[in-house]
Amino acid sequence: MSTTDPIADMLTRLRNGMAVRRRYVQMPSSKIKLAIAQILKEEGYVEGFDVVKEKDRPQANLRIWLKYDENREPLLTGLQRVSRPGRRVYTGKQSIPLVLSGMGVAVLSTPRGVMTGRQARRMGVGGEVLCYFW
Repeated sequence: MSTTDPIADMLTRLRNGMAVRRRYVQMPSSKIKLAIAQILKEEGYVEGFDVVKEKDRPQANLRIWLKYDENREPLLTGLQRVSRPGRRVYTGKQSIPLVLSGMGVAVLSTPRGVMTGRQARRMGVGGEVLCYFW
């Protein structure tokens, strides 16, 4: 099954998995999804991720292990897709957005790869604003 916006599909699967308190969510894998999953892991929003290759399928699956606190509430409370196929959103190095006054994470696709807004500010690069996490 193909989707027009695979990143929005990834965020929706994460949102739905956390709503029903799943242990993990699974989706078709791609380089950009792996980069976003790596950022989620580095920022402490998920426990981890792995790529599962099944024999009868041509494409590998990305499995993201969700993280909850002691009350079984998800650590990742919000996800928002910013740049979409119908409306791309770009930012320069001077105007990289702060999410919740610095409490959240902006994910950017830059010429130096996919990175957080904090990393892009430090490296002095701008790019496409993919999504926000908090």
